[in-house]
Amino acid sequence: MKTYFTFGQAHAHAIAGKTFDKDCVVCIDAPTHEQARTIMFDTFGQQWSNQYDTKPDMSYYPRGIFTL
Repeated sequence: MKTYFTFGQAHAHAIAGKTFDKDCVVCIDAPTHEQARTIMFDTFGQQWSNQYDTKPDMSYYPRGIFTL
C-alpha cells in the first residue's frame, strides 16, 4: 500500500546522497499506512509535514517522488 509524505518549508534532510525537502514527496510502500508512518518517523524523526493516502498534486513538488 503506497503512502505519500511531504516536508515543511524548514525541513531538509540529506540521506545517502539524496536531499529530501519541501520540493519533493516521499513514497513508502508498506502493508499499512500506519507502518509507512512508522518508517517515516524512523527515517526523518518529526521533521516532516503531511501524510497522504493518494499522490498529492505534484505541481507543488518540482523535484518529484523519492521512494524509500
